[in-house]
Amino acid sequence: MKSTFSQEYDVFRKCMIAARKNANLTQATLAKAVKKPQSFVAKYENRERRLDVIEFLRLTHAIGVDPCEIIRQVEQSLGTTSGEGKV
Repeated sequence: MKSTFSQEYDVFRKCMIAARKNANLTQATLAKAVKKPQSFVAKYENRERRLDVIEFLRLTHAIGVDPCEIIRQVEQSLGTTSGEGKV
């Protein structure tokens, strides 16, 4: 059975975790900011669930980071900047 979590998604997940930690937010604090239980944050950070685009935007807003910056970080990590490559 193929995993629903690709290497690219794992890079994205790690960027989201780093952004939360750089903002000095706990999982519980971030979850409260988006009106979700702490387990919501724990589950996407631990690869138990995926984020959809709307959740991603709400989380980046709550963290205080530009969503485009997260995307740039993912692209840099994967070596796929300027639309070159396959994400």
